[in-house]
Amino acid sequence: MKIETIAIHVGTQTDPSTGAVVQPLVQSTTFERKEDGSFTNGFIYSRSSNPNRTALEKVLAELEQGVEAAAFSSGNAAGMAVFQSLEPGTHIIAPDDMYHGLRNQLKTLFAGILEFDFIDINNEQILNAHIKPNTGLIWIETPSNPLLKITDIKKITDIAKTKGIKVVCDNTFATPVCQQPLLLGADIVMHSSTKYFSGHSDLMGGVLITTKNNDWWGKIRAIQEMGGAIPSPFDCYMLVRSVKTLPYRMRGHIHNAQLLTEFLSVHPKVEQVLYPGLPSHTGHDIAKQQMQEFGGMLSFCIKGGEAEARRVINGLKLFTRATSLGGVESLIEHRATMEGPDTKTPFNLLRVSAGLEHIDDLIEDLRQALD
Repeated sequence: MKIETIAIHVGTQTDPSTGAVVQPLVQSTTFERKEDGSFTNGFIYSRSSNPNRTALEKVLAELEQGVEAAAFSSGNAAGMAVFQSLEPGTHIIAPDDMYHGLRNQLKTLFAGILEFDFIDINNEQILNAHIKPNTGLIWIETPSNPLLKITDIKKITDIAKTKGIKVVCDNTFATPVCQQPLLLGADIVMHSSTKYFSGHSDLMGGVLITTKNNDWWGKIRAIQEMGGAIPSPFDCYMLVRSVKTLPYRMRGHIHNAQLLTEFLSVHPKVEQVLYPGLPSHTGHDIAKQQMQEFGGMLSFCIKGGEAEARRVINGLKLFTRATSLGGVESLIEHRATMEGPDTKTPFNLLRVSAGLEHIDDLIEDLRQALD
C-alpha cells in the first residue's frame, strides 16, 4: 500500500458490535477476565495495552516500514526509554546540535550513568575518533532542530554496523512522508508525535519504531509498560484520526515552506536561509538522496543581530510566537532564547513551522514585518 492508504486503513477496524466505521474510544483502564482466567482479545490493563494504543502503534509502525512501534506520552519520554534501555557505562555519540530537550536529559538525568559526546557526526574523521570500545549508540537527528543540518543516514549506519553499534534516528522534522530512516539502516526511529502526526497542536505523544523485535526492543517495551509513560486512550484515538490526513497535510506544509524560503532567500534584510530544499544548503545533495520531500520546517537569520530579529518576530500578525511545530497554524520562535545558555543557535535566527494558511498571506505578513 502507498503511504496515503496506510495512513487511513492500517491500525483501525470497523467495530464488530455496532458496525461503526471509526474505531471507538475505549477509556477503560481494566478489562474483564473470562471464567477460565483469560482475557478477551488479550487486553488486561491499559498501562500494558489498550485497543486505541494498539491501533496507533500498528499504523505508525507501518508508516515507517518497521515491524513494531511503542507509543509514549511525549517525545522526551520516547527518547528517555532508549537511554534507559542501555547498560550503565554505555557510551553514546550524538550530534552537537541535538534537540536541546534530549541533550539536557543526557546531561542532567544520565550524567554518571551513561557516557556521551556531542560532536559533528557528519565529519567521518571526528566520528571515528570518538568511537570507543563501550560505544553502544549513535543518535542521529536529521534534519536537525533548529539548524536544519542534514546527516547522511546510510553512511552513519554503515559505519555503526561494522562496529556493532546501534543507531536511533529522530525523524520528527521529516516524518515518514519525507524520509524513512529504517530503510537506510537505522535500528529505531523516534518521533515526537506531538508535532506532525498530531498536526493540530492539541495533544502530546512520542513513538519509537523498530526494525527488529529483539532483546533490545524487549527492554524498551518493558520500560514502556513498567514505567507507564504512555499516552491516554483519548490521545491515541486523536492521533489515529490525525494520521489519516498526514500525507496530505504534509504536502501543504512542504509547499508553503518551499515558497517561504524562496521569498526569504532574496530579501535584502535576510542574512541566511536554512532549508535542505535550497541548492545553496550544505546538505542539499545528501537530502536529495535520502528524502522524498524536504519538509515543512525552515530557519532564517536576520541582518542586524538579535535586536532586529526580535523586532521582526514581534511585528508578525499571522505567525504565532510559540514553540513546537507541525500544527496547521504557522509558528515562529526565537530559538536561542528557548534553548538556554549553552545554545549553539545564532541569536539572530528565527525558526519557522510553515502552517497551512494561504501562502500569499504568509509571505505578505513576513514582508510587512521585515520592511
